[in-house]
Amino acid sequence: MSNSPDSPSLANSDESLRFLFEDADIRGEHVQLDAAYRDILTLHHYAPGVSRLLGEFLAASVLLSSNLKFEGRLILQVRSEGQVPLLMAECDHLLHIRGIARGAQEATSNSNDQLLQNGQLVITIDPTRGQRYQGITAMQQGSLAHSLGAYFEQSEQLKTRLWLAADGKRAGGLLLQQLPTQITPHETTQLRQWEHACSLATTVTDAELLHLDSEQMLHRLYHQDPLRLFERSAVRSQCNCSRERTFNALTSLPQLDLEELLEELGRITMDCEFCNQQYCFSREDLAEILADPEFKTVH
Repeated sequence: MSNSPDSPSLANSDESLRFLFEDADIRGEHVQLDAAYRDILTLHHYAPGVSRLLGEFLAASVLLSSNLKFEGRLILQVRSEGQVPLLMAECDHLLHIRGIARGAQEATSNSNDQLLQNGQLVITIDPTRGQRYQGITAMQQGSLAHSLGAYFEQSEQLKTRLWLAADGKRAGGLLLQQLPTQITPHETTQLRQWEHACSLATTVTDAELLHLDSEQMLHRLYHQDPLRLFERSAVRSQCNCSRERTFNALTSLPQLDLEELLEELGRITMDCEFCNQQYCFSREDLAEILADPEFKTVH
C-alpha cells in the first residue's frame, strides 16, 4: 500500500474499498456514505437517533453485499419492541442502497437499546435467480456491529468484525473477515494474525470512519502490514421500485377488490414507502387484469 500523507484528507464521496492482507487470510472492506445517505434521509423526517441508526444499517448492508458473487440484493431488517418497530436497509450487487424506518415518528432516544429493544435481526440474501436465504439472530446490546459479528461466527463459522458510525450527514464502516486458510498453515498463526488485525481496527474512531479517505485510514491502522487494495466501487441511493413491479403487485389482489377501489376512487394509487414515488392506475390501465381473472404477469 502506498504511503499516505501526514495531513488528513476529508472524504466526501460514496464508495466502498475492498482490501486483502497479503500475508494473512483476512479480507477487509471500508465504506463511506455521503450524498447517498443524505438523499435517503431527506425522504423522511427522522429523529437524530433514528437517522444515525439507519446510517449504520446502510453502511453495514454495503459491507456485507460486497461479498455477493451474483445478481441480487442483501437486506438487513430488524423488528423490535422499542421506539423503532421496524428498520430496513438494502444493498444490491451494483451497490445501490435504500432504507427506511417504520413507525418511528415518536422515537426520541439516542440509545440503540431503547430504539431496538428486544430486537430480532434478519439477514436476507435475495438473488435475482435462485433460492432466497435468511438468517436470524437477536440484537446484542443494541449493537448492529456486535450482532452481525456473532451471527457470522455462529452460523457461518467465519470470524467477522464490523465497526460502524453515522452522524446524520455521513455514515461509514469497516469490516474484517477471516478467510479459509490459504497462506498460513498453523491455526495458532492464523489466530494471532486475526487478533492483530482486529486489535488495530479497534483503535479506529467514529470521526476517522466518517471523514478520512479510505487509503489514509488504512495507512493509519496498518502501515506496517502489506495490503492489497482493489478499485473503489461507487455507492448510490436508488430505489428498485417501478411501475411494472407495482402493476405486478396489483395482479395478486382479488378482482373484486380492484373493482371496488376503482368504483370508489376512480383510480388506484400506490406509493413506494422507501422513495415516496407514486404510481397511479386507471381502469384502462388495469383492463387486462379486470377482463381475465386468470391473468398472470411474467416476473
